[in-house]
Amino acid sequence: MLLKDEVGMLRRVPLFAGVDPSKLKLLAFTSDRVSYTAGQTLFNQGDEGDAAYVILSGTADILVDSAAGPIKVAEAEPNSIVGEIAILCDVSRTATVRAAGQLETLRIRKEDFLRLLKEFPEMTVEILRVLADRLSHTTADLIDARSRRN
Repeated sequence: MLLKDEVGMLRRVPLFAGVDPSKLKLLAFTSDRVSYTAGQTLFNQGDEGDAAYVILSGTADILVDSAAGPIKVAEAEPNSIVGEIAILCDVSRTATVRAAGQLETLRIRKEDFLRLLKEFPEMTVEILRVLADRLSHTTADLIDARSRRN
């Protein structure tokens, strides 16, 4: 795929919508395009957070460990980002992410991701929106699960 195609794909990701095209070109150039087949793992819960992944095409299952085994808690779709929590919070991975089928990603190294956040504060605001939305859904799911248990 050509660099301009990757830049075009990055522009469709809400997180990068306000970023200057020249910076997106640099990001696409310094990032790695990685393909996965169904069942392949991008990273495991507990791994060190060394990169974030932009889903270019396909979907990925987000799984968390439980006493009963892995539980699917969400699905990452095209134009979404996964793996950013471990980078932002400097903690180990909070979930396992596995390709649900053929998956194309752009792997953004931690240093490059953090540099972009410093240069583009609007990205930080968008990340906060994404994380707040995830937290809201998780809270609603927990309330629903507890109410069904009682």
